[in-house]
Amino acid sequence: MSDHDPSAFRRSALRTVQIEADAVAALAQRIDGQFDRACELLLATRGRVIVTGMGKSGHIARKIAATLASTGTPAHFVHPGEASHGDMGMITADDSVIALSNSGKVPEVVSLLPLLKRLGTPIISMTGAPASPLAQASDAHLDTGVETEACPLDLAPTSSTTTALVMGDALAIALLEARGFTAEDFAFSHPGGTLGKKLLLKVEDVMRGGEQVPRVMRDTQLAQALLEISSKGLGMTTVLEPDGQLAGIFTDGDLRRAIEARVDINNTTIGHLMTRGPKTVHPGMLAAEALRIMEENRISALVVLQEEAVSGVLHLKDLLQAGIA
Repeated sequence: MSDHDPSAFRRSALRTVQIEADAVAALAQRIDGQFDRACELLLATRGRVIVTGMGKSGHIARKIAATLASTGTPAHFVHPGEASHGDMGMITADDSVIALSNSGKVPEVVSLLPLLKRLGTPIISMTGAPASPLAQASDAHLDTGVETEACPLDLAPTSSTTTALVMGDALAIALLEARGFTAEDFAFSHPGGTLGKKLLLKVEDVMRGGEQVPRVMRDTQLAQALLEISSKGLGMTTVLEPDGQLAGIFTDGDLRRAIEARVDINNTTIGHLMTRGPKTVHPGMLAAEALRIMEENRISALVVLQEEAVSGVLHLKDLLQAGIA
């Protein structure tokens, strides 16, 4: 290895990238009526989309199934070898099947064709051989063939698996758009992810409420208000009118300005120092939207109003703990 030219690694990598890029680019010429037919069959599926394939095609099939499932098309992977030994029970007449095989004649997949035909399950195939048994038996055939694999021996599935993966993504996105699938729908499929949290959590899920909310009346002396701020630990307090409506807020920033002005904390009411017209949100607002308001206004807390009454306070650290910020 010490005598190996390091630049040869890069030349090999660049050659691989170029071969696979050319293979993917060639797919654009094959998005035709067969692709339309495949989408129509998948959209009409009352059950689930079964994706199957052997070897490297099986790995790609698993990823395609996962992509479909997370973008609004219920799908799962079935191993063709296991299907011949009991797992055919996972497939029903209400399902449709996407079968991957570059040669179109891998025995484990081809052996399923009579069973699928008997069920009446629509078959969509992805092969590099339009004349193969799998392609000929399909209700829609998507040509994912390549001129050459990136492997210099033209043996290891490389370019062919890449084109199959891209074709699977093309199907998933076409179906997503046809279904009107939204970001909120995506979040429901990814509740544990960051996107899910951003799109599903509302202000009411993370805000401070009840006794956790700092409250003082507008005629409260600053010294007393500071005790409320300190006890609630949010660096701010809401300021209320005599009727309980929000009059304003008092924050650490307001305190700094009061100190700079040498205000007498024992003889000045909070109403003279508070910030009027503070930014507010409502409990049903998305937490991500509340975060945007904080970022745009460079503030760390928002008062939560419900029917004009203070129902809570949302602080930046609450959003951080919830994984939103």
